[in-house]
Formats: sequence, structure tokens, C-alpha cells
Amino acid sequence: MSDARKNIDTLIAQLAEQGYIASSAIATTLYIAQQLERPILIEGPPGVGKTELANATAAMLNKPMFRLQCYEGLDESKALYDWKYSKQLLYVQVLKEQLQEILDGAEGLNSAVERLHNFDDIFYSERFLEPRPLLKALQSDSGAVLLIDEIDKADYEFESLLLEILADFKVTLPEIGTLSAVHKPLVILTSNNTRDLSDALKRRCLHLYIPFPEAKLENQIVQSRVPEVPEALRRQLVDFVHSVRSFDLKKQPAISETIDWARSLLLLHSDSLSKQLVEDTLNVLLKYEEDIAMVTPELHSLIKKSESGLL
Repeated sequence: MSDARKNIDTLIAQLAEQGYIASSAIATTLYIAQQLERPILIEGPPGVGKTELANATAAMLNKPMFRLQCYEGLDESKALYDWKYSKQLLYVQVLKEQLQEILDGAEGLNSAVERLHNFDDIFYSERFLEPRPLLKALQSDSGAVLLIDEIDKADYEFESLLLEILADFKVTLPEIGTLSAVHKPLVILTSNNTRDLSDALKRRCLHLYIPFPEAKLENQIVQSRVPEVPEALRRQLVDFVHSVRSFDLKKQPAISETIDWARSLLLLHSDSLSKQLVEDTLNVLLKYEEDIAMVTPELHSLIKKSESGLL
């Protein structure tokens, strides 16, 4: 076994210690990203563990995580930096009180303006800078994990803002200049594929697609998160969820909803699925009434199908 394969297997084990069951493809991409110091763009349907991978990675590396939740209209004042305006106003008051002392001895208007100019520059210096998640991650003394969540919800203009950070781990502020990362953060971007992302952004990232897991992997995930659930019930509920995902639903049940359903069944002291039990708890698994209405008439056959996997 090569050293790289051993390192990937170690990553899988370390992520499992944080409660994240990673496939070989996920762990391999994470390993390559660490070695090449490249961002990862993770795409896939909602609820497959994209954000949770960033959380688990930060915990595994024992590094702070800075999360930027994207939305339409997001700009640099919320994502990158802003100014501490209240502190600047206090400085103005102090400057007014010291104005006579500052100008004392100035010969002529040019000399006075030159003195004041030196103080004007202080307003837009690092001491008045209010870092937002992107800049916080670059300035972290110990390194960090930077999660840019649901980048597909942001505008194309915001993608352009990210390009310098993703390529060179630095950012140029007009008032100050270029600030480079103290330690390059591990950058993870997630997307639910609600729109196409620019080629420029994709070129700067390693790509990882996370689909809904196979039944075997989802079984392991549920076992990791809800170990008290009996094995037979766990296998049955996972098979049931996989059958439900074959329907043309408004929202497919996510892994988090499988886990919630497992916890609910455990709370109800269930050891197997029954039609009445599933009817009473289907709202935990499905979030839209039209989805529940679509699945409910098929419950009997779905339960029988999930039972066949236990034989």
C-alpha cells in the first residue's frame, strides 16, 4: 500500500472520529486539496453532507472554521471587510480636540494641509478595519477552514470578487493594498447546482460531486450518528428512504432527515416499520405535503420492499 493510500485511509478514519463517514472519493479529494493547497468546489443535491464535511474537517484539523453563507446581493462589506465607523467617529472627536496642537507651528496653508493629510490616512488603515469571514480566514494565525456555503446563491459579480482569493490566497483592498494569507486556509465551496458557476471559478478549484450515498454507506452514517437503533430497523429504514428517493419529489429526503427519522423511531421504541408508524412519522422524512400525499398510497409496497432486504 502506498503512503498516499495510507494517508487517505487515515483521513477516512479521522473524519469518522468526528462523526463523518467519508467515501474514498471524498477523502482522496480532501487529501489532494491539502497537498496542493487548492480550494474544493463541492456540488450535489441539498442534504448530502457538503457543509458537514467542512465542519468535520475543521474539527479534525483542530482549526477555526469561518463560514460565509451566500445569498443574492452579497457584497464585499459582508463577505470581505468593512470599516469600524464608530471607532472612526471617536477618532474624529479626538482629532478635533488635538487640532490646535497638530497645526501649531505650521507655516502656511500647504504645511497645515500636509500635516492633516498624514492623519487622514489613518482613517483607512488596518486599525480601523473590520474583517469579515473571507479576510478573517486569510488573517488567521493558526490557519483555518474557510467555508463558502451555497456559492450558487450569490451573484456572478461576487464570484469575481473571490477569484483573487481562490487563486493566490490574497486580497487587494483599495485603501490599504494587498493583504496575503498568514497561513493558507483550506477553502471549501459548496453548491446545490441551482445555477451554473463561471469557468474562471471552477478552474481555480478541485471539483467534487457528492450524490446521495449508496444504501451501505448511508447505513454506516446512521449507525455512526444513532448507534442505539437496532441493526434490522436501521437497514429497513435506510432501504425505505432509498425507495422513497426514486419518486419524483419536490424535495428528496436528505441524509440529515434519515438521521432525524431514525432518532424519531428510536424515541417511539420501534423495532420495525409498520404502515401506521410510517404514516405517523412520514412528516419527519418529507417536508412538503404534496410529497407526503404522493408517497402515502405506496406505503404498503414500500414497507414490503424494505422488509425483503432483511431476508
